[in-house]
Amino acid sequence: MRDEILHDVSESFSETYFEAREKFLKLADSAKSARSYKSPARGPGGEELFTDVAWFGDPEAHHLGILISATHGVEGYCGSAGQVDWTRRGIADSLTPGQAMLMIHALNPYGFAWNRRVTEEGCDLNRNFVDFSQPVPANPGYDALADYLVPAEVEGPVFEASERAIEEFRKERGEVAFQTARKAGQYSHPNGVFFGGFGPSHSRLMLENIAEDFDLKSRDRVVIVDTHTGLGPFGYGELQTEQPSGLAGYERALAMFGRSVTSPDLGTSSSVPIRGCIDEFWQRLLGERHVYVALEFGTFDPENGRRVLREDHWLAKNSDVDPKLAGAIRLRLREHYDPRSADWREMIIWRSRQVHRQMFEWPAQF
Repeated sequence: MRDEILHDVSESFSETYFEAREKFLKLADSAKSARSYKSPARGPGGEELFTDVAWFGDPEAHHLGILISATHGVEGYCGSAGQVDWTRRGIADSLTPGQAMLMIHALNPYGFAWNRRVTEEGCDLNRNFVDFSQPVPANPGYDALADYLVPAEVEGPVFEASERAIEEFRKERGEVAFQTARKAGQYSHPNGVFFGGFGPSHSRLMLENIAEDFDLKSRDRVVIVDTHTGLGPFGYGELQTEQPSGLAGYERALAMFGRSVTSPDLGTSSSVPIRGCIDEFWQRLLGERHVYVALEFGTFDPENGRRVLREDHWLAKNSDVDPKLAGAIRLRLREHYDPRSADWREMIIWRSRQVHRQMFEWPAQF
């Protein structure tokens, strides 16, 4: 058993976006249908980038599972591995009439290929699903901290002054206020962290096209698992619901996946409530006919996450950085969101298999 799971881990994980895509495309040959959506962005070597989609099971299915990888680019190593593992083990053969699984591989291919969380527009895709025809949500806390969260320098007096300002904010307003200001989403500072964009990103528009191409709005029961990394205990897979679905969405997820499901409305999630998350799209499209969870795998301390994101955004603003420093910054961000240790990867595969199985154990009340 040990050798089998370690072999599966080795076969499922990849070291680059391009390797992950090759593995996925090879397995997608067995799908009922598959499509590739070309990105306007290019890879580090000028390569073409794609979001690849494969449908397994009944083409007319009303009970549909959807697995998404790389909403946050660099987090795609984990999500891609889960998709590859599900496919290479032939789980599609166990789907019954009326059931299907839709794989969306590398929703944000730019971030995956470049080992960044953001899209080519520099926006956090999981903050990009607000209704841009309406006034965007304000975030005065972020406005107050913007120059400190991504300072002009990442060492020296300017950096140290920024850290003191952040510490003062945390002392005066509390940790929840700080995390909400930093992470909830902001729409004013395009070079800042957790920027939701000035309009729909290409990846968002692509997801809307996928939904239309596969007629997702006509399905009766849709369960979406969107895989992320970076929050929570090392290797633990938390099932987070989001605010657009409300407590009703939480109850649907609870009935399907059990008591490991968390909710920002109840304060049980490791994430603060966020704006413009991808569940806004699913809620608008499907309403009570869907269950959405973010399968969030923990890595390292949140302060390490703050550090690597700060450095990544600083690097994006400065083109004359020493190549050795730039390489070290990219490596630290990659390591935070994809630890690449054997124990972490094994934990990801085990938990992913459990969640993927539960997606088709439809509770009577759903």
